Amino acid sequence: MTIAARSGRQGGGGPPLGILAVVFTALLVAGLAVSTAMAGGDIFPSPFSSSPTILAYFHDHRDPVRVSAFLQFAASVPLAIYAATVSARLRTLGVRVPGPTIALAGGVVAATMLALCGLVSWVLARPDVLDEPAVVRALHDLAFVTGGTGHVVFLGLLVAGVAVPGLLAGLLPRPLAVAGLVVATIAELSTITLLVSDAAVLLPLARFTALAWLVATGFLLPRTRATRANRATRAGTNI
Repeated sequence: MTIAARSGRQGGGGPPLGILAVVFTALLVAGLAVSTAMAGGDIFPSPFSSSPTILAYFHDHRDPVRVSAFLQFAASVPLAIYAATVSARLRTLGVRVPGPTIALAGGVVAATMLALCGLVSWVLARPDVLDEPAVVRALHDLAFVTGGTGHVVFLGLLVAGVAVPGLLAGLLPRPLAVAGLVVATIAELSTITLLVSDAAVLLPLARFTALAWLVATGFLLPRTRATRANRATRAGTNI
């Protein structure tokens, strides 16, 4: 068996990226949808809401908050696996620029932020905590900065770390790679939320477009150089 053949087989290993992205997305969306349905349509309060509104939500909806926390924490696991897998695959495909490392770092930190948000939200559902308004407000703000700004900004790094080599090395369809750069830019701009509350609109925009992009990329990123070459040959492209 030649070295190239062995390399091709090894490159095909690892969990399927598309499935990981679908599982991560499904858990995250379920955390929002199920908790909102359980709360009778009341959505998780914004940190920019009044303190009475925030306190009332957590007092009245302990079970929805606990379910949301569980699903958010669960979603962090496939996200971390996705980051590790896509980083390894990019290296298998011959990418030697910092992209794979950026993708790994961004994905792991994004997963950590999401896990922290889930754990902090679980604490917010504890009855003893709800008797301390100042603690509830502080924990709610912490849940926002970790699961909101913190998670989305580093999710953008994951997207950028895959999109840049995907574009430069021709590993992804050009429109998809360019879309990834746009999504990553919006995600990084959401940092402004920490200074300007109106910029919070960037968070869901960046989050959900990033989820869709990661799903599409998970299914389209080739497993091996041979797969990439075969696709290029069928498209009539010289690599």
